[in-house]
Amino acid sequence: MPRFTANISFLFTERPFLERFQAARDAGFEAVECHFPYEFPVEQIRKTLAQAGLRLTGINTAGGDRAIGEWGFAGVPGQEARFARDFDEAVGYATALGTPMIHVMAGVVPPEARASARQIYVANLRAAAEKARAHGLTLLLEPLNVRDTPFYLVAHCDELADIIAEIAAPNVKLLFDVYHIQIMDGDLTERIAHYRDIIGHVQIAGVPSRAEPDEDSEVNYAAIFKTLDAIGYAGLVGAEYRPRGLTENGLGWLKRYAPA
Repeated sequence: MPRFTANISFLFTERPFLERFQAARDAGFEAVECHFPYEFPVEQIRKTLAQAGLRLTGINTAGGDRAIGEWGFAGVPGQEARFARDFDEAVGYATALGTPMIHVMAGVVPPEARASARQIYVANLRAAAEKARAHGLTLLLEPLNVRDTPFYLVAHCDELADIIAEIAAPNVKLLFDVYHIQIMDGDLTERIAHYRDIIGHVQIAGVPSRAEPDEDSEVNYAAIFKTLDAIGYAGLVGAEYRPRGLTENGLGWLKRYAPA
C-alpha cells in the first residue's frame, strides 16, 4: 500500500496555515504538500516543518487571482516573464525547504488561443526543466477537469503524456490526479499501467464530490492502490480532497490504507 502526504491547502483548513503542519503530523502523516507557500518566509516554514517533524514534498507555481480567471501562467500567451519570475520563486522555496517536486500550473486560455498557448507552454517547460535539473527538482504536469476549471490549457492526461514526450526531459513527469482523470478520461487502472514510466506523483479524492476517498466515491481506491503496487510505484500519494467536516473526523480511509 502507498505512503501518503497531506495536502494542507485542502486538509486541516479549519486552522491557520502554519498550524496545519502539526495537525497533519498529529493525524499520522509524515509528509505534507501545499499549493502556494509564498505568503510566508522560507525560514518560518522551515522552522514549522522542523518542529512538526515533517517533510514538505511538493508545491505549485503561483496560481494568480482565481477570482479573475487566472490559474497559473506557464502556457498563457503574454505572461512569459511573469511565469519566469514565478518559477524562480518556486525553485527558491523548493531548494531551501528540501522539497523535491514543483507542480507547474499551465493556466486558463480561451479556445482561440490554445494553439499558440501550447507552443508557449512547451517552450516554457523546456527552459524550466533545465533550471530544475540543476537543482535536482522534478516538475509535475497535471490535467485539470473542465468542470472545476473551464478552459484550463490541459484537461486530458493523454494530451499531457504527448507533451511530456515532446519535451523529453527526464525530470518532467505526470501528476496523476485520480479525481481529475476519472472525470475527464476514466479507465484509471489501465492508464496507471500505461503511463507507469512517466507518473511522478499521484493525488486522490472522492469522485464526484472531491470529498474523502472512501466508500462514497465512485472510484475503487483499493483497486487503484493495488495497481500502483503492481507497477512498482514508489512515490507518495497526496490526499487532496475537501473534507466533509473536520479533517480528523474523516480519516477512516487513511487507517484502512496506510501501511502499518
